[in-house]
Amino acid sequence: MKNFDLIVIGAGAAGLFCAGVAGQLGKKVLVIDHAKVLGEKIRISGGGRCNFTNLNTTHQHFLSMNPHFVKSALAQFSSHDFIELVKKYQIPFHEKHQGQLFCDESAKDIIQLLLKECELGHVEILNPVAVEKVEPMDGLWNISTKDTDYVAKNLVIATGGLPVPAIGASDFALQIAKQLDIAVVEPKAALVPLAFTSQIFSAIEDFAGLSTKVHISAGKAKERYGFGQFDEDLLITHKGLSGPAVLQASSYWSEGEAIHVAWVAKEKLENLLAQEDSRLKTVDNLLIEFLPARLAKEFAKQLGIHGKKWAEVAKKTRQALVDLLCEWNVKPAGTLGWNKAEVMLGGIDTKELDSKTLMSRRYPGLFFIGECVDVTGHLGGHNFQWAWSSAYVCANNLIL
Repeated sequence: MKNFDLIVIGAGAAGLFCAGVAGQLGKKVLVIDHAKVLGEKIRISGGGRCNFTNLNTTHQHFLSMNPHFVKSALAQFSSHDFIELVKKYQIPFHEKHQGQLFCDESAKDIIQLLLKECELGHVEILNPVAVEKVEPMDGLWNISTKDTDYVAKNLVIATGGLPVPAIGASDFALQIAKQLDIAVVEPKAALVPLAFTSQIFSAIEDFAGLSTKVHISAGKAKERYGFGQFDEDLLITHKGLSGPAVLQASSYWSEGEAIHVAWVAKEKLENLLAQEDSRLKTVDNLLIEFLPARLAKEFAKQLGIHGKKWAEVAKKTRQALVDLLCEWNVKPAGTLGWNKAEVMLGGIDTKELDSKTLMSRRYPGLFFIGECVDVTGHLGGHNFQWAWSSAYVCANNLIL
């Protein structure tokens, strides 16, 4: 039986960062992970460039049953704190859309940063090693693997969520919660493309690959959360709808609800259609002011006004066009599932955790951090920032 101050189960973003910080604070730390290659989700993130944080991260960029839960962790370790660490390692990066920060070269730079932080903290990493049993024992935590038992005062569960099972995602954290009678908010796929069984376009394969900026919301997001509307690019695929707009909206969508899309801002469209010289233009030519040509033609066809001059369109049909483009409502059949999801919505109920420390309220020395907690960020680096913030707070609040 080997003794440690801290055992971290899960060597992803949150787990490795927590281990590195704790090790450099003088703690004896062990990390256990079942994967052969560590940090695979980091490696594939951001198209291989890792959108490692966002300059503008606030609590409003997260979904949770308790929208205030993230405030303490973000205040203790902000995106600017992690940026300073990235600069310390001389990792070149750039800002893209709305404060999103990406590595210039490779996501592997972030993985190496985390491993170096662990090395500086003399952290021991065991992989690929599966944890077979977790049990509290006389104020300690006993972790059993096939060959050895490990004991520590502090146990951190940082095993992520259910997306991308092909790279090792599992429900380990949820299993531990069930074992210990810790409440869980039912998980579902988030930041995920949406599928449709009904024909939303005449032949959707003809439009696959088309992308355009839209204003989007899902279901009753505004009533539920007070926000959840996005101005982002929507991408049409062979199976349905994707792109940043749809991924964002999917986190707010519930089965049976519609998504609401404004392909064109209503004021802009009405101003264009009211112009005198618009009367002699065809509907298709008017709409390409805002939409890709194929999509403009499709919407004109749906109302039977393809090729018609605007002056020839009946008043009732004119209003129908405005409604169609500015208040397009469709019901998805579902999401494309965990294989295509970027994150998990739901997880360990935040009521079970102290927001200032991430420690279980009922089990001293037990912590849950990162994606396995019911905290889900918007697209754009916010989920990584939650990993860094929750890991840092945990590492600084271990039981001595």
